[in-house]
Amino acid sequence: MSKQRNPAPFEILAEYERKSLAHVAGLPEQLDAPGLWRGVAYRIGAHRLASGFDEVVEILQVPAITPVPGAQPWMLGVANVRGNLLPIIDLKQFLEGARTVLHESQRMLLMRQQGGDVAVLIDELYGQRGFTEEQKLAQDDLAAAQLAEGRYAHFVERGYRLGDHAWGIFSLERLSRTPEFRQAAA
Repeated sequence: MSKQRNPAPFEILAEYERKSLAHVAGLPEQLDAPGLWRGVAYRIGAHRLASGFDEVVEILQVPAITPVPGAQPWMLGVANVRGNLLPIIDLKQFLEGARTVLHESQRMLLMRQQGGDVAVLIDELYGQRGFTEEQKLAQDDLAAAQLAEGRYAHFVERGYRLGDHAWGIFSLERLSRTPEFRQAAA
């Protein structure tokens, strides 16, 4: 009976690093390359979107939400997050009119707006994404990808193609300045 050798802790860590680097979208030298845009990627309905790191304060799990009587349907309510009351907005309902189906692994993006932070519910979080100028979509391609259709047109500034998917760059800052978004009372 041969005795199987257990790998040393260093070998285990080296293997984790190798696997981790295999999943990086760009090469290490590309991570800070000129012309590279990076942000937080997520999905709302059928739209794959990304917002700049400067617009997303934090990514949170959805806490218990207390409804606010007399609010717009897309205003889900408020939640206590570390002692602060945050308004929780169903971004899909605001943009598309369809309610987000809540699930256990749901996430929300915390964004700054004048008068205090607000959390917007997203359907799925993809994590960090980076896009280069070569991946940028022309305006015709952006329209064909349907990233800036309907209400999305006000907030999607540009788009990129990464693999089989088109990604719209969604301006949370522009969203926070939209009068309708700021007026959650019904």
